[in-house]
Amino acid sequence: MTQIAANNITIEYEAYGDKANPPMLLVMGLGAQLTYWPMELVDALVERGFHVIRYDNRDIGLSTKFDQAGNPSIPWTMIKARMGIKPKVPYRLSDMAADAVGLLDALGIDRAHVVGASMGGMISQLIAAEYPNRVLSLTSIMSTTGHRKLPQADNEAIQALTTRPKSTDMEAIRAHGVRIARAIGSPQYPAPVERLHQHIDSNFQRSFYPEGMARQMAAIIADGDRRQRLAHVKAPTLVVHGEADPLVKVEGGHDTAAHIEGATITTFPGMGHDLPVELVDQMADVIARHAVSAC
Repeated sequence: MTQIAANNITIEYEAYGDKANPPMLLVMGLGAQLTYWPMELVDALVERGFHVIRYDNRDIGLSTKFDQAGNPSIPWTMIKARMGIKPKVPYRLSDMAADAVGLLDALGIDRAHVVGASMGGMISQLIAAEYPNRVLSLTSIMSTTGHRKLPQADNEAIQALTTRPKSTDMEAIRAHGVRIARAIGSPQYPAPVERLHQHIDSNFQRSFYPEGMARQMAAIIADGDRRQRLAHVKAPTLVVHGEADPLVKVEGGHDTAAHIEGATITTFPGMGHDLPVELVDQMADVIARHAVSAC
């Protein structure tokens, strides 16, 4: 375990590659531990000349948990947000962005290339908007602006992601994990069941903490529409999205690119809401080219 104090919490992180190389911070999504960044992608980015850091967001993995904050009502949080009432939530995405900046501070890193996936893309957008001097470049993967008029997620994807496993025995945990992977994953690149089971088992053994997911979801809902804030992003920005994403539709990626000045977008046919190993080299290439061009 490698832990560090940052923003008044403890953050678990892992670092790869030569510290003398440009730093690249990977920010993961809703309810997902740092291990959801495939090592194949981490290694590919290291090979392309970056010092890569991945970490557990607050309330997940081995970072600080917020048990004392209780469990927010997601339906009530959604109702308040839709009525224009600022919902009271345990913490906000801006707090999670401050965690990332605090991690950079603790590691002695002034500026980094920031790469975020899904909720991590939302957090990364806020890092770039609220801490512009800390971001060399921004890559927002399978994320969105939060605009309510964008196409909504498929029902199957939502149900799979928001339903808990029937029990905590490994058979139920594996079945639940496979169901999520099939519901939100890439239809053109379905992961073999054996690989999914290995990933599910190792993540369960590392940390099983579904309670944090509700608080992270409340933070997403409370953050609302980021389009006006994205106008403050000055870092060179790349948007990456799967054309077959059933959870965060590709229109969310296009909307993100449209609201960040100078942003470009790369989409992958057949890619859903995951990071398939078959696309690792292509994805590492576009991220690395973007980062190098920003320097």
